[in-house]
Amino acid sequence: MLAAFGNAFRTPDLRKKILFTLAILAIFRLGSVIPVPNVNVKQVNVCLTAAQSGENRGLYSLINLFSGGALLHLAVFALGIMPYITASIILQLLTVVIPRLEALKKEGQAGQTKITQYTRYLTLVLALLNATAFVTLAVNDQVFTNCPGVVYDKGIFPVVTMILTMVAGASIIMWLGELITERGVGNGMSVMIFTQIAATFPTALWGLKTARPGAQGWIVFLLVLVLGLIVMAGVIFIEQSQRRIPVQYAKKMVGSRMLGGSTTYIPIKVNQAGVIPVIFASSLIYLPVLYSQFRPNSPVSTWIQQHFVRGDHPIYMIAYFLLIVFFTYFYVAITFNPNEVADNMKKYGGFIPGIRAGKPTEDYLSYVLSRLTFPGSLYLGLISLLPSVAFILLNANQNFPFGGTSILIIVGVGLDTVKQIESQLQQRNYEGFLR
Repeated sequence: MLAAFGNAFRTPDLRKKILFTLAILAIFRLGSVIPVPNVNVKQVNVCLTAAQSGENRGLYSLINLFSGGALLHLAVFALGIMPYITASIILQLLTVVIPRLEALKKEGQAGQTKITQYTRYLTLVLALLNATAFVTLAVNDQVFTNCPGVVYDKGIFPVVTMILTMVAGASIIMWLGELITERGVGNGMSVMIFTQIAATFPTALWGLKTARPGAQGWIVFLLVLVLGLIVMAGVIFIEQSQRRIPVQYAKKMVGSRMLGGSTTYIPIKVNQAGVIPVIFASSLIYLPVLYSQFRPNSPVSTWIQQHFVRGDHPIYMIAYFLLIVFFTYFYVAITFNPNEVADNMKKYGGFIPGIRAGKPTEDYLSYVLSRLTFPGSLYLGLISLLPSVAFILLNANQNFPFGGTSILIIVGVGLDTVKQIESQLQQRNYEGFLR
């Protein structure tokens, strides 16, 4: 693998792409530590220290992981990549519902360009809503529990300046991600969210060590590191697992030439839905907690605070697991249409050996898909509950690194990026990373 890395840097155009990507990521991380105007940085650091020690656990401490720590620092890039990801998911779901978007999707590159433009507009709208909500909580001293004074001035002009700065930061992130996609290595948005999550790993691991005195801290640190590597290896194995359905294309005469007769396959992954069900479930299960923040004294809010805030209560764990299973089936049903696949195969003369074309092919694909989705949904649910188990066994904080959305994104993006670099190396007659 070291030789493969050397070959990648010895190839001039590939070296430029890698260095360009690293430069963009450096700018991205710089913006994640620069605070917006009107922020009391000293008080924010005091509140963060208390939050990491468990003295105040607010709602946004739970999701700070996905902004690379920038959210609770009230940084310029505090919103991170999440507004763009949410907008992309919404547009992808609306494509199934709105005929106009479905028609654009089928138009090829021109239609995809239009959908990308709609995604940018929706990203700005979501960024404005998210920035307004979060700045409002900061002004009202609700970001950290029992830790006020994170902003200097609560007047209308400083507050609007904070909101516009965060929205501008989200726009810059969107632009940087597109630059990586066009001129760098890998998918820009995926690489940036990978960077956000990976940036929290050293702090989270060291926090597990410092939370315990002496040798006990080192034992827990090494134990979590070894278990994390084992979990990561298991995730890589399952993410690479797929069922390959063979497809045979019949031979046909075109003029005086015989065409077709090739054999290929339809790859159906065990985790066909990716990380999307976990994001959906995380967003939905935080809604009750968000409600309790705005109605703190009601009986319902008290029950929610007792069962949902920390994330280690059995009711929370069962609800989270069931939501992930439901959204896995839901998302797979939206993104993979057996009827459409069967029709396309029939149109181009393809068939599955032993299965008749048309409705039998559709039924067979639906059967295989349902059989694979069940273990895939259980896998996503169990991986996502690892941070909750860490709460119970290790008394870890919310940024426990090896579990949930973080490990899935780290592994998925890492594999995709390595495969892209490998394919470019193979085009130049070099051996790739995976031998």
